[in-house]
Amino acid sequence: MEKDVGKIKKNDFTDIVIRLDDFGGRPGVTIREFVTGERYTGFTKSGVKIQAIDLGRFKEMINSISEKDLEMESKETPEKESKKADSGQKTLAEESKDENTEEDFDDY
Repeated sequence: MEKDVGKIKKNDFTDIVIRLDDFGGRPGVTIREFVTGERYTGFTKSGVKIQAIDLGRFKEMINSISEKDLEMESKETPEKESKKADSGQKTLAEESKDENTEEDFDDY
């Protein structure tokens, strides 16, 4: 059983795909990156499998996040950004850029 639920565009070459599947005989929801490139088109190793038994708890956690929570997190002060730069930490967008080289894409 495989059924795509939907996808979210991450960038020009990558989508996040949400799919119902039973990989390895274990039903659940898989959330993975799908890339389209010159050298490789398909799913990457990046992703997560939420087993059916854990789906209720996963939905509770996702539903507990409000848009207000995200607004507060995205409004970092310049001081925090400066400390982050000094510590060598990267933002998620910067990490994503580093990870999305075509050479890293292997089929699952």
